[in-house]
Parts: sequence; structure tokens; C-alpha cells
Amino acid sequence: MLKSILGGLGLGDMNLRQLLTQGVNLGLIVTTALMIWKGLVLFTGSESPVVVVLSGSMEPAFYRGDILFLNMGKKPFRAGEVVVFNINGRDIPIVHRIIKVHEKDAGTTNSKDVLILTKGDNNWGDDRALYNTGQRWLNLNHLMGRVVGYLPYIGQATIIMNDYPYVKYLLIGILGIFVITSKE
Repeated sequence: MLKSILGGLGLGDMNLRQLLTQGVNLGLIVTTALMIWKGLVLFTGSESPVVVVLSGSMEPAFYRGDILFLNMGKKPFRAGEVVVFNINGRDIPIVHRIIKVHEKDAGTTNSKDVLILTKGDNNWGDDRALYNTGQRWLNLNHLMGRVVGYLPYIGQATIIMNDYPYVKYLLIGILGIFVITSKE
């Protein structure tokens, strides 16, 4: 039965041992990528240590397609820093600059004691229109991290795959075929 399936896929000469070896190799690649990602999450303290800029709201500081590296760090957030935040109920994080910070106690770590207001460099007004209804400020629990570095335009591939999902599935399929049919 397995031989007939392999023959139908054009893999007739591949024996079961080779097929299992290639499957294990694919599993190792996926597992290694996940381990690296989780290691970065622990090292940076950010739930998403790498993000791609999806809009032009931060131009000229960052352009659409730039990859940003995030770190939460221990020091307090200050006006002028670029942060990535996520609003409750929304899937896509936002990259903007802090324009105001209010703290009840200096250096506090309680997320409710820190109030943050953000704005995109290329936007006219602050971000209160982007926040949820009735929300006037961000708290520390909204922040994913501060920007500590970036690679310009490298994230264009991510934008293309999000705008055209069939490209993503085609790429995954091609990579999967390469892994399965490789001889080593």
C-alpha cells in the first residue's frame, strides 16, 4: 500500500527507511526553529522578540518591511523610546514611539501604576483613536518590548506572504518537497 502511494507521488524508488529519515529530519528542523524562538523569548523577556513593520506610520524611523528586534528589559520605559504594543482584542501589534509616561511611584513595576501614551512618527495625532473605546492610556501589560535594533527591508518576504497567502503555501510545499526528496 505504502509503495503504491509513494509511486503515485513519484517517489517509487525511495524506500521506507529513507522516507522515515527525511520525516525525522523535517521534524528536527521544525523543533530546532521552535527551540531557538523560545530561547529568544526567554532571553529578551518579550513574547515576540522579532516583529516586522507592517505600515508606514513610523517613517522615516522605520519603513514597511523592516524587521525589529525587541527587548523588555528591567529599566523603566521613557518618552522617546520606540515600543511595540498590543491592544486587547486585536491580533496585529503596533510599532510607535512613547510621547508621555506617567508613573505613580518612580521606577514602579506594577503595570497599573504606569500610564503610557504613544504616537506614530508619521501620524498627526496621538494613538488614543487606536486604543479600545474608553481607553486613554497603555499599561505595561500592553507592551511587547522596546526596539533595540532593526534590519531594513528584510521583512518584505513576510509582507508578501501575508498579502498573498498562496505564496506562503507554495513556499512551504516546495521546502517540504526538498526536505523529503533530498538524498542526505
